[in-house]
Amino acid sequence: MNAVIIEDEFHSREFLKNVLTELHPDVPVIGTAESVPTGIALIERTRPDLIFLDIEMQSGTGFDLLQKLPQRDFDVIFTTAYDHYALQAIKFSAVDYLLKPIDLEELGLALQKVKDRRSRQNGNAALEMLLANLKNPTAEPQTITLATSEGLEFVSLQQIIRLEAAGAYTTFFLKDGRKIMVSKNLKEYEQLLPAKHFFRLHNSHIVNINEVKRMLKSDGGYAILNDGSTILISPKKKESFLQVLMNR
Repeated sequence: MNAVIIEDEFHSREFLKNVLTELHPDVPVIGTAESVPTGIALIERTRPDLIFLDIEMQSGTGFDLLQKLPQRDFDVIFTTAYDHYALQAIKFSAVDYLLKPIDLEELGLALQKVKDRRSRQNGNAALEMLLANLKNPTAEPQTITLATSEGLEFVSLQQIIRLEAAGAYTTFFLKDGRKIMVSKNLKEYEQLLPAKHFFRLHNSHIVNINEVKRMLKSDGGYAILNDGSTILISPKKKESFLQVLMNR
């Protein structure tokens, strides 16, 4: 799996190149670039399997670079020092990213995910979904990409009834009756999903507010959803949940 690094900070570029050479020799670095124009030229010349791509560069963004390429037949791991709006779109699309300074364990996990994805021949559908979401940066994403053990699932937010925690895993319950399990904990989705549409009732459940049919006050409080499921409401969440329901 040949890789290139596109990063405008010299020390960051060399650090990543050296780490890959020493710890991941099965991912040879066949070139580096320091800007959007030189990055495009490098990609077109070398046709890499994997690109480590800085989001913020003086010559433009990594997204600018991707939009200018007629073919995107490669995997991407974004690198960034900024935890800003772009990361929400990246997370929604299940595209890999690394926060700088790069953690070696996180780098290894990201590389393994890319290898697994390539072995399943999933292509770059997640990357295309990311670029689609970024076309209107002020709008909330309407579709979330879920990475499962079998591949990628593209799910409309309106199709989600609820999310249930199971340790380090989360199960999505959809209107069509499907259940999708992903290897991320509920806290990540609590931070990711729009708060005006999704509410965490207690430690193990997030519900789609629009799917709440009734709220019962008996035995501490329950939410009855449109699919018939009954979800316990945490006492600490009862007042705020009632307010959310009244404002929906």
